[in-house]
Amino acid sequence: MRAKITYFTLAAVLLAYFVLAGSRGVLLIEQGTAITVPFGLAVLVLPLIGVWFLWQTTRFAHNAERLARELEAEGGLPPDELRRTPSGRIDRDSADEVFARRKAEAEAAPGDWRSWFRLAVAYRDARDTPRARKAMQHAISLHDSAQDPVHDSVQDSVQDQDGGGPRTTAGGEQLL
Repeated sequence: MRAKITYFTLAAVLLAYFVLAGSRGVLLIEQGTAITVPFGLAVLVLPLIGVWFLWQTTRFAHNAERLARELEAEGGLPPDELRRTPSGRIDRDSADEVFARRKAEAEAAPGDWRSWFRLAVAYRDARDTPRARKAMQHAISLHDSAQDPVHDSVQDSVQDQDGGGPRTTAGGEQLL
């Protein structure tokens, strides 16, 4: 909970900064000189990039949390089986052992979002944040493509055009 409060506090501070920077950009543009207009446009671009980055990060965190809740409801969250140092940090060798198992799971079931979620957690525990993020993004995309009924019905209709059978949804309902 503390991490969420910190995140939203920092996000609010960033948004306030973006508004202030954007207003300065508008003031520069309103000056109308050959130097202040390009500077004003540049100052306006930076908050737009910041808002986009903040939105992407927030969306990623929301989607990862959604998958965690679903996996927890299924009883599939990875157990905390890591050894810790006396100070409470994760033992590197322990994290590497768990990572090897999670990687093997993901390689054995490359289309299963659950194994990719657990691999992302193992990457994070091994302190490899960039790969953890990529693995989580892959888990999110696998989950969302498996849950997309429009995607499923399009896939079914494409298969039916090739095979000539009746068109059905992923749930087995026949399409007209």
